[in-house]
Amino acid sequence: MSEDKKTQKSALQVNPGIEAPPIVNPYAMENLRKKRRKLLSVDEYCDGILSGNRTILSQAITLIESSLPEHNVLSRDIIERCLPYSGKSIRIGITGVPGVGKSTFIEALGNEITRQNHTLAVLAIDPSSERSKGSILGDKTRMETLSVNDKAFIRPSPSAGSLGGVARKTRETIILVEAAGFDTIFVETVGVGQSETAVHSMVDFFLLLMLAGAGDELQGIKRGIMEMADALVINKADGENINKAMMAKTQYNSALQLFPPSPSGWKPRAMTASALQTTGIKELWETISEYISKVNGNNYFDTKRKEQSKFWMHETINESLRNAFYQNQDTANNIKVLEQKLLDNKISPFAAARQLLNEHNTRTNS
Repeated sequence: MSEDKKTQKSALQVNPGIEAPPIVNPYAMENLRKKRRKLLSVDEYCDGILSGNRTILSQAITLIESSLPEHNVLSRDIIERCLPYSGKSIRIGITGVPGVGKSTFIEALGNEITRQNHTLAVLAIDPSSERSKGSILGDKTRMETLSVNDKAFIRPSPSAGSLGGVARKTRETIILVEAAGFDTIFVETVGVGQSETAVHSMVDFFLLLMLAGAGDELQGIKRGIMEMADALVINKADGENINKAMMAKTQYNSALQLFPPSPSGWKPRAMTASALQTTGIKELWETISEYISKVNGNNYFDTKRKEQSKFWMHETINESLRNAFYQNQDTANNIKVLEQKLLDNKISPFAAARQLLNEHNTRTNS
C-alpha cells in the first residue's frame, strides 16, 4: 500500500484548522498600557493632594514608592511643593510584639479619634517576602470599619526589604498626607525589631503594645525599645486576662520608674486596654493629647521635629550614595567578579570592599 493511501486511512490525520484568536484583545491591552503610563503634571498632583483628592494622593504615594528614575524626579518635585503645607499633624508610631492585635487596636483608636472630628491617615507597613518580594497588604481587610470611615485614609505599603519593616518612603508619604489635610497620622510597623529606631525618628509619640500572660513580662522585650516608648499599652485586657494585664501594668510602671528622665520631661506610663471591647482607648487618646500639650509647652515638640529633619537629611544622603554605588554597571560587574574570588578564598571581604570603593571613587572623580 502506498504512503498516500496509508495517510488517507489513518484515524490520526489532522486537518488544517483556523488559528485560535488571542484570549485577550491586543488592542485593549495596548490601550491599558498607555493609560498606565500616563502621568499627571506636578501641578495636577499637588492641586489634587491639597484639595484632599484621595485618588490622586494614592497615585502620588505610589509614585514616591516607585524605583523608576523618572518617577523619582517627579516625586521629588511633588514633595518640595507640598512641604510648606505639611507639619501640622500629630504623628504617632505604633509597634508591638506579634499577635498583640495591632490592626484591631489601630481600628479602635482610629474610630475614637475620628469621632472627635479628627482626620486620620494610617500608614501601615506590611512585610515583603524575601523570595517573591511581594506583600499581602491586607490592613484594609483587617480594619473593616475604619477602611470605610470617610475621615480615615489607610495606606498599606510594602517594607521592600528596608530596615526592620519601615517602608523606605514612609517619611515622604507623611508629608503628602499632611498636605492633604490629615491632622493625625499612625505609622504602624510589622513588629518589634530594628524598625523602632526608624519609627522613633519620624513620629512625635511612640506607642508600644504588649501582651500579658505571655511569659516573663519584663524579659519579653528589650530595654532599649521600652526607653523609646512614651506609653506602653497592655492590650487584650478583657475576660480572664484582666488580672494578668493589671499585674503586668504594675510591673511595667515599676520598671519605667528606673529609666533615666526623658529629654521631653514626660514620664512614660503603662496602661491597659481592650481593643475588642474598646476599653481604655479613650483614656489612651487623652494621654496622647496630654503629652502633646506638655511638649508643645516646653518647646520639645519643635526641637524634636528639627532633629528629625537633620536625621532624614543624612539618611537620604546615605541612601543616595548607596544607590549610586550599586546602580553603576561597572561596579555591578566588578562585584560579581569579586564575589567569586571570595567564594574561592582568594580575597578577604574587607579587601574586596576596599577595592570596589576605590574603583568607584576613581570613576566618580575622573
